[in-house]
Amino acid sequence: MEQSVEERSAEEQSVEAISAIPGRMYEAWNRGDVAGFFADFAEDVLFAELEGTVYRSRAEAVTAHEALLGTVMKGSRLVRGEVYFARIVSPGVGVVHSRVGIQMPGEEEPPSTRFSMQLFVTVWRDGRWVVAALENARLLSLETMAALDSLAVG
Repeated sequence: MEQSVEERSAEEQSVEAISAIPGRMYEAWNRGDVAGFFADFAEDVLFAELEGTVYRSRAEAVTAHEALLGTVMKGSRLVRGEVYFARIVSPGVGVVHSRVGIQMPGEEEPPSTRFSMQLFVTVWRDGRWVVAALENARLLSLETMAALDSLAVG
């Protein structure tokens, strides 16, 4: 069944709204603003980090990332962020796939091994889109993965 102009417009606006979430996150990271980075996250978010840590709340993720941005990642920047796709999969549920690089202080460009991809699950709650789940994974070529596998085998 074909959508009406009003329905199509609402869906297009929703896709635009969920597509904007990664960009706001990247801007907040670059300001060193951890609370801003997680501003679009639900209180009960599930967030799987690239090394396997799973945070089960926004508060837990904020606490861990305050320490991270204050030490190891201090002065880092998220660069070349791009949303590859966004889609409303059901009324009130959307997905977004984005990719971004982490540039450390003094670098002009991050190495290819420091690019990540994120898969966001967004839900409509309390009159706005929030991130209900996020998986952050390192973006590695097959060659790099094979090289890492050979190191593990020894």
